[in-house]
Amino acid sequence: MTLIQTKPLAAKVRADFPILHQQIHDKPLVYLDNAATSQKPIAVLDALRYYYEHDNANVHRGVHTLSSRATDAYEGARDKVAAFVNAASRQEIVYTRNATEAINLVAYAWGNANVKQGDEIILSVMEHHSNLIPWQMLAQRTGAVLKFVELTETEEFDLEHFKSLLSDRTKLVSVVHVSNTLGCINPAKEICTIAHQYGAKVLIDACQSVPHMAIDVQAMDCDWLVASGHKMCAPTGIGFLYGKLSLLRSMPPFLGGGEMIADVFLDHATYADLPHKFEAGTPAIAEAIALGAAVDYLSAIGMDAIHAYEEELTGYLFQQLQQIPELRLYGPKPNVDGSGRAALAAFTAGDVHPHDLSTILDQAGVAIRAGHHCTQPLHRHVGAQSTARASLYFYNTSEEIDVFIGALKEAIEFFGTIFS
Repeated sequence: MTLIQTKPLAAKVRADFPILHQQIHDKPLVYLDNAATSQKPIAVLDALRYYYEHDNANVHRGVHTLSSRATDAYEGARDKVAAFVNAASRQEIVYTRNATEAINLVAYAWGNANVKQGDEIILSVMEHHSNLIPWQMLAQRTGAVLKFVELTETEEFDLEHFKSLLSDRTKLVSVVHVSNTLGCINPAKEICTIAHQYGAKVLIDACQSVPHMAIDVQAMDCDWLVASGHKMCAPTGIGFLYGKLSLLRSMPPFLGGGEMIADVFLDHATYADLPHKFEAGTPAIAEAIALGAAVDYLSAIGMDAIHAYEEELTGYLFQQLQQIPELRLYGPKPNVDGSGRAALAAFTAGDVHPHDLSTILDQAGVAIRAGHHCTQPLHRHVGAQSTARASLYFYNTSEEIDVFIGALKEAIEFFGTIFS
């Protein structure tokens, strides 16, 4: 498999990421931990610096020039995010610290008021802890019942099992769009359509899809969608919640304090209109502005171009990994052209502990992730205590995959000698 068509994209963007051009243990850095967090382009770093050097002021409350400029940039970034996921209104985009906070917002503000004893919440066995713990806590508060969609033989979302779990008692379906461990791309639009037939609401965890493919929340018809900025070239500490306008209007505030109010009296208060009702306190202003810069950067490249590039990289990655007999790869295999799954690979190598593999690879300058990837129940389900994971982004190259594969083979050989 060749990457003739896709090499120019990586070559074009790599200069935009200063962190990639360094030595680790005297070896060129090969960063393959993008599912955990992405690197940041100069345009995003410049946006952060420009705000603090030129516009640093609190938003909304001030009428002086710095505050006006900061507010314009902060709210302008909201417009960019809304367009990026094709929200029907800018009021449907709520800034949060991260996707975890966004899910908790829904679990408390909507869940406490709408989920009762005996109601059912459908998740899947592949959920990230952030899309599991808040619903466990809601079930403990309300007496609701959690149900879990199993995996198919190819370790994908079992749509038929999902259908069998639905009933008139189903209140909510909350599932990941792309698994950060299995790499499977779940049929979000079909899940929403089926769940809505039973009157259930649907939340989509899109942390691993928004950075890698075009997302249209109106076409998907999800009720809520969450994402984290740090996985899509933006800083840490900023994420967003998309919610249908009517739903957000019906939900009470999540946190109380400044910014989220209209009028305050000693014994009661009225609340601001959307989205500010859910944004209590001084927000992450610089981070939100930089999120807007990240959206600009990704949009200029084109999400379809990014997705196509990553599909070819995925095909090449799996072609090389499948030639190593010691590996057990998790999740579905990609199609011949690399499509059909995300640009990541979780694997084990016999008796070699993933942390040991990661340590040896780091000595070769290769950064991968090792552990349970915040999916402990999934790891138990597939019979693995932990896995190693290599995850790609649009600035990675086939040459970096070659370096990774070479270092991985050497590591497996080294441990094989020890264990023999």
